[in-house]
Amino acid sequence: MRTMPVWFLPLLAWALSPGLPGYAQEAGEAIYARQCASCHGKQGEGTKRHSKPLAGARSLPQLTRLVLETMPEGKPGSLSEAEARDVSAHVFDRYYSSAAQERNAPPRIAVTRLTAPQYRNAVADVVASFRGYPGWGPGRGLKGEYFKGRNYNRADRVLERVDPVVDFDWGVETPAEGIDAKQFSTRHNGSLRPPATGEYQFIVRTEHATRLFINDMKTPVVDAWVKSGADKEYSGSIFLVAGRIYPLRLEMSKAKQGVDDTAKEKKKPALPAMLHLEWVPPRGERQVVPDRCLAPNGSPAQLIVSTPFPPDDRSLGWERGSSISKGWHQAVTQASVEAAGWVREHLDELAGTKVDAPDRQVKARSFCKSFAERAWRRPLLEVEEKFLLDTVLVAAPEPGLGAQKVVLAVLQSPAFLYQRVGNTTGPRAVAERLAWSLWDSVPDPELSRAAAEGRLGTPAQIAAQAGRMINDPRGHAKMMGFFRHWLRLDQATDIAKDAARFPGFDRALVADLRESLERQVEEVALGDRPDYRRLLTGDEVYLNDRLAVFYGAALPAEAGFRCLPLNPAERAGVLTHPYLLASLAYNQETSPIHRGVFLARSLLGVAMRPPPEAVSPLAPDLHPSLSTRERVTLQTQATACISCHGIINPLGFSLEGFDAVGRIRVLDRARPVDCQGAYLSRDGVEKKFKGARQLATFLAESPEAHDAFIQQLFHHLVQQPERAFGTGVPDELRQGFVADQYDIRKLAVRVATRTATVSSQVASKTDPNPRKSP
Repeated sequence: MRTMPVWFLPLLAWALSPGLPGYAQEAGEAIYARQCASCHGKQGEGTKRHSKPLAGARSLPQLTRLVLETMPEGKPGSLSEAEARDVSAHVFDRYYSSAAQERNAPPRIAVTRLTAPQYRNAVADVVASFRGYPGWGPGRGLKGEYFKGRNYNRADRVLERVDPVVDFDWGVETPAEGIDAKQFSTRHNGSLRPPATGEYQFIVRTEHATRLFINDMKTPVVDAWVKSGADKEYSGSIFLVAGRIYPLRLEMSKAKQGVDDTAKEKKKPALPAMLHLEWVPPRGERQVVPDRCLAPNGSPAQLIVSTPFPPDDRSLGWERGSSISKGWHQAVTQASVEAAGWVREHLDELAGTKVDAPDRQVKARSFCKSFAERAWRRPLLEVEEKFLLDTVLVAAPEPGLGAQKVVLAVLQSPAFLYQRVGNTTGPRAVAERLAWSLWDSVPDPELSRAAAEGRLGTPAQIAAQAGRMINDPRGHAKMMGFFRHWLRLDQATDIAKDAARFPGFDRALVADLRESLERQVEEVALGDRPDYRRLLTGDEVYLNDRLAVFYGAALPAEAGFRCLPLNPAERAGVLTHPYLLASLAYNQETSPIHRGVFLARSLLGVAMRPPPEAVSPLAPDLHPSLSTRERVTLQTQATACISCHGIINPLGFSLEGFDAVGRIRVLDRARPVDCQGAYLSRDGVEKKFKGARQLATFLAESPEAHDAFIQQLFHHLVQQPERAFGTGVPDELRQGFVADQYDIRKLAVRVATRTATVSSQVASKTDPNPRKSP
């Protein structure tokens, strides 16, 4: 573990004192010109050798330590303490600090196009506004109906109940009293809410006839209704958008094996029967569709835009619509064609008319006008109305084709494809910004009414709408998307482990672990007590039978996932969840580096550049007498490594009490595990901790960690820099977060409320560095 050298104490006192006493400006500038400019540029702009500009998130004490230990390149340690102090202060004041960055390149609210999630959600919500928004009640599971016949006659229905999941092995027994085990049928109805956007493979396992409908109740995703052969597994795939609610129906029919009236057939035993509904979600493992994604109430079909989009820009650490490429234009065109075709197919339902109705043209015109106004988030101008309705619609030979062309024109217009984040003000702009922030979509009718009725004029009124929206399924989806990014769950990870060393750690267990972590995050972040600190310090984990056996926990008799304490003395919230620990480890060994990078970047917001070249870890077998901690220390002791690994390693070492699959350990290669860790905070104080619980306590109380969490949530919701809305925004949000007892939902509401009323022109007036509006 790193300790603070004696010589660092007076330097620390200097760095923390007001006014930076003792800073020789001319001396620091001269040292920089002599020792640093050749690598970093005369004005810190970077060179071919080091292309990145001099900017970062380290505090002055952290930067000073870095310079003392690693600079100048090729001659680390050659600067005296005074020289290191002066040049660090010069760099910090001129280029590096947040204030310097804002002075040199003032942040601004950028005009952005819609990201892929925003395009899909906006199109779906515009259509949904004509058919009603599906709800997501408190019940979970599917409504199961059990019939003694095969034709789903109401008179033959013996049992109706809510089944949490569809995961049945009846064998040769009857599924319910009053049903002949030789012949019966089941039907499960309800709604499905997928947790992530992407292609889902659905698998139905049964020996009998079956079909599965999702979203489209006429065309099944899985169709084995006319069954032949001995197959017992049937699958189909469908693209789904996270957080949206889709109708679902699953049917299964078991027939008798022979002729009813023969004594021989009557004596035959019933054939076995089972019914399992499973899926493989995007970047996930095969599992039974979990109850948290199912609801027994029905819902209308959704418009799904499945056209693939190129990845949105994440170069700044958050998703944003900043690049306009040929690939994006092609995707928008194809997606608009897809959506317009769907609207044409469903026009009569959406417009409330019929094919042969005399008023079909009139109602199609009314629909097209409303569609354009909802998509463009404003009333149509007279010239726009004439073009869309009097030219495009009327010129078509029939209303369906005309509506298709209107929708195609609307969805490819800049009025739809770009967020109006410039100088637009007024209640309609406030409603739009709220919807983009919390739903990645357009305002719903309630939000639009609030804007029209003048109920978005005060922060309290805006916050009331934001509170409603964050509790909507679309708000839940936006928040869970943030946590998947924060915990790096949205990155494809193969968590395969050595089967000989970790027997039982298979793909099914990995699927259970992922489900466990998602439930844990959802329960804390979106439940009754959405306390940020609980995420880090809680000792309960969701377990099912398989996880309980593997991780040595006692599980009550109830089936399914249960939230239970797991090693409460050692574990601490999401930091020590087995899925996260296993994903940040190698096939056989732990990885303090991977774990430390996660802690530094995600939890503390430390900006670190990728290593100049990939380096394979030292093989344990080549150093059998060394623990993992000792091997990592040996490999990263070079001066070129210490600038980052001086932060990474001590953080990662604190989690060495957990092996490569997230189980507690006290020995590493027959040597006691050393869980001592440390972190030099931005105020220059060396924080020390032993093990995960002390680490979690430090992070839960650290203003540095609070700021990192707030900043990352801000970027996820608003997709703009914090300080572009005013230099005081970070402090304002931090103070509110503390005042709200670290309530995550209230923080999201604060962010959305604070940014909803700020145009780029307003931001310029509140910023000490005026800049032109985009």
